[in-house]
Amino acid sequence: MGTYINIGNEGFRRARNSEYVDKSGLIAIVNKKLFTEQCFSCVTRCRRFGKSMAAKMLCAYYDHSVDSRSLFADLEIASHPSFEKHLNKYPVIYLDMTSFVTRYHDDDIVGMIDAELKADVLDSYPDVKVREKGDLMECLIRIAAETGERFFFIIDEWDAICREFKPGTSAMDNYVNWLRRMFKEVNASNVFAGVYMTGILPVKKYKTESALNNFSEYSMVEPGGMARYFGFTKEEVRALAEKYDFDFDELVKWYDGYQIGSEPSMFNPNSVMQAIDKEWCASYWGATGAFNAVASYIQMNFEGLKDDVIRMLAGGRVKVNTTKFQNDMSVICDNDDVLTVLIHLGYLGYDRRKSECYIPNYEVACEMKNAVEKTNWTNVIKSLRQSEQLLQSTLDGDCEAVARGVDAAHDEHTSILSYNNENSLACVLSIAYYYARNDYVIHRELPTGKGFADLVLIPRKNVESPAIVLELKYDKDADSAIDQILRKQYPAKVAQHADDLLLVGVNYDKETKTHTCKILHG
Repeated sequence: MGTYINIGNEGFRRARNSEYVDKSGLIAIVNKKLFTEQCFSCVTRCRRFGKSMAAKMLCAYYDHSVDSRSLFADLEIASHPSFEKHLNKYPVIYLDMTSFVTRYHDDDIVGMIDAELKADVLDSYPDVKVREKGDLMECLIRIAAETGERFFFIIDEWDAICREFKPGTSAMDNYVNWLRRMFKEVNASNVFAGVYMTGILPVKKYKTESALNNFSEYSMVEPGGMARYFGFTKEEVRALAEKYDFDFDELVKWYDGYQIGSEPSMFNPNSVMQAIDKEWCASYWGATGAFNAVASYIQMNFEGLKDDVIRMLAGGRVKVNTTKFQNDMSVICDNDDVLTVLIHLGYLGYDRRKSECYIPNYEVACEMKNAVEKTNWTNVIKSLRQSEQLLQSTLDGDCEAVARGVDAAHDEHTSILSYNNENSLACVLSIAYYYARNDYVIHRELPTGKGFADLVLIPRKNVESPAIVLELKYDKDADSAIDQILRKQYPAKVAQHADDLLLVGVNYDKETKTHTCKILHG
């Protein structure tokens, strides 16, 4: 057993000794690619979404120095036809790139990586003669030729060097050349049964193509057939909630909301497990190391970026073009690049069908709010902080206070959002009622029997507060807003709160530039 080669299955064994959600079906996808033109895979996802767990699982499955059958016997992969064919059949090289970037900070880091891996590999093949000055790839070519063995190479956090060293430095150039030497070398197909790289960002683009264009890439934007392995599905989280008698609705509120490829509802796996372990939902994801970067990204001086962030805080969605991003966090050229980075970091969800991004859940909304408060967006910050008082005024039935609160929100955002129709008013009100997300599920334009209710706040489970229906009018009056509410037929989710329901009519007068409000108990 070496440091980098044939390190065994201890990492995955520890995972199996803990609460483990079966993601072994990923192995079948990788098995299908072995010894083909598609045997090189780069699978990237945001922090705490199970990247390293998947790498440890693959290491345990392929490593020929151990017997891992018992670790997989009760998992999904055990019933797959390819299970026996590839179980513990290959010498595995496992490289965690973070172990190098924490030790070496100079431009020779790539040389150290190659030297350490080469020494470890040669210790495992003492009878194979190689040139003293040969590099790692030359050694692997010689070993494969003499023994007939094919390696499985795993690189965890492949992009750690890209995040540590700036583009154009010799370390970055050396790293790209090293990757090309390892995996685009003409003999690579004679050396590797398969290669699996994981990290946060897809392979960096140079001009119009990837530096490693022979890799099949799977990411938060383009997950392909690996989508269900990028996080926890709703069914998996429901099973955990039942097993540990945990409030499933709270887990949905805090950690659901990612649309990853064909999977419509994915949860942050680390946060779910933390919540179950600590028996309490909270924002466990803020300390991932990306938080400070988010604040710096969202206050970049790109036209429309502030509008986009505000609209998403208000529960809206924003169009984004993810194809221009160079897969480099230090090369941000426009609004689309910022939003694409935040998708890869997990701070935004992404609907591939509509090319839209959004804030996926309450945990991320809390962190995005914290990031906003680190910016110089004083108007936005003030509005968010005033939202608690606005909700309380609404619950108290204080029409004048609500009108003043909406006036203040309008004043804060009038230079950011166009404010000449009911849709703009709804967006600003969503920000104004931001605090309500603690206790309410907020719906924009919820369908009713006759038309739509502009803003509906449904109390969350175990919250003893009335439901709130807000009707918005532009240049009419608050009474007409209330009349419109009363003429509508509520859907079941509103009707069940009929005995404890507030009807709120808000109108904006274009001439006086003021709001009026009327509140009735339903």
